[in-house]
Amino acid sequence: MSKNKLSKRLLALSAALTLSLAQGAWAAEGEVAPQVEEQVVTITLEEAMLRAFNTNPAIAIAGYERAAAKADYDAARSSRWVNIKGDSTFKRGGMDDDQFARGSHIDEHGNITYTPVLNVGTQIREEYSNTLSASMPIYTGGRLSGSIKAAKAGFKYALVGEQKAYNDMRATVTNGYYGLLQAGNMRELGRESVHRLEEHLKDVKAQYDVGVVAKVDVLRSEVELANAQQSLIKAENGYQLAEASLNRIIGLPLNTRLQLIQTLDYVPYDIDLDYCLDYAITNRPELEQARQGIEAAHGSLLVARSGYQPQVGVSASKSWSDKEWPGDENGNWGVGVGVSMNIFDSGVTMSKIHGAKADLAKAEETYRDTNDAVMLHVRQSYLNMREAEKRIQTTQVAVSKAEEDYHIAQVRYMAGVGTNTDVLDAQVALTNAKTNYTQALYDYNTSKTDLQNAIGEPMLFPKNITVEPAAEDKKAEAAAEDAPEAKSEQAAPAEEASAAE
Repeated sequence: MSKNKLSKRLLALSAALTLSLAQGAWAAEGEVAPQVEEQVVTITLEEAMLRAFNTNPAIAIAGYERAAAKADYDAARSSRWVNIKGDSTFKRGGMDDDQFARGSHIDEHGNITYTPVLNVGTQIREEYSNTLSASMPIYTGGRLSGSIKAAKAGFKYALVGEQKAYNDMRATVTNGYYGLLQAGNMRELGRESVHRLEEHLKDVKAQYDVGVVAKVDVLRSEVELANAQQSLIKAENGYQLAEASLNRIIGLPLNTRLQLIQTLDYVPYDIDLDYCLDYAITNRPELEQARQGIEAAHGSLLVARSGYQPQVGVSASKSWSDKEWPGDENGNWGVGVGVSMNIFDSGVTMSKIHGAKADLAKAEETYRDTNDAVMLHVRQSYLNMREAEKRIQTTQVAVSKAEEDYHIAQVRYMAGVGTNTDVLDAQVALTNAKTNYTQALYDYNTSKTDLQNAIGEPMLFPKNITVEPAAEDKKAEAAAEDAPEAKSEQAAPAEEASAAE
């Protein structure tokens, strides 16, 4: 090596060492951002649901909608009773132009003369008046009763909607939880496949080194191992995505590491299809909401028809007026009954009635369409669950057969009576069999959850579970305390509506 080349290499090495030391100094001075420490949370399915109930915006929104509908219902009922109103008025004013008050005088000849005696245009007058009045409707032709009927239906609609929000959240959390379990199973299957192929590749290389097998067996084994590693990379990424998705659902930081307690197991669900269909007709929230939509439309039709009816009400008033504050002199009172009736309005009332009838017909058709959709949903969920249940039984047998086949293929290959292709094919068949089995378990559990949601099985609030909030979500839970309706235990819609009445 020449001296020039040696000096150039030494110079390059010195520059690289200097740059490395400089980067270390910058890091010591805090130029590199610190790594965020990941939190590890061990959680059950019930705890995940409770976290979602406490933090997920969908539950809070449903609670606020129920509270708003309850307020509208209370307001509609209160409009039937006495309304007392007080008014206090202060007036100050005068005339724009000068005006004269004239005095008259009759002389000895009988002539009348007028003389201005006072300029009243420049005077400023003040007046204080106070009125206390009470009114109450006696007969409204169905306007008040229709409004109350529609508001009550709206309240029941929102009440059932809150229960639906809990049911939907149960399905969302369960699917997310099971999805993470499934992603974990797929990751484990990928690791098992890579491990089996790595061990097989060692055996193939050992036999190749002693000249028992050809180079093609080594190459084929290396290709299969590379493919399995690619599948494992995808499985690892799928697990991280499923974990972040579940963290978002239950209100945890997205980088939280979750350790799940439950596993994907087979628990029989022994109900028949007829029972599911009958149960859904009574308990599915969407059907009850559609029924309340019909009730609300009936109420709106009553309000529209009241435009042809007289409006009768009673009133009483007491008033005072004075030129000095507080205006409590010169009192007067009055009581009376008022009747008003629309004689002609150019077809406005008739148009409102036609519109209300159309809304009622639309509500009835909406109920019929919702009923058909619910029955189809129940049937699909039930059949999907039973189909997955059958696949669990068949794939269990396939897994045991595939394990035996792989073991035989390995023994035959090591004994020199089998081929490398036999071993690789048996490895692929084993991986597929285990994948099909875990997929069948996942499909069964998610289909069962979907069926529970389809028939409207109520989600009861788990009162016996307590969860210590993470440091990152304590602020969110503190804010949620301002909405107690959003987290309270769910009462049956009919019971709470009866209590409101």
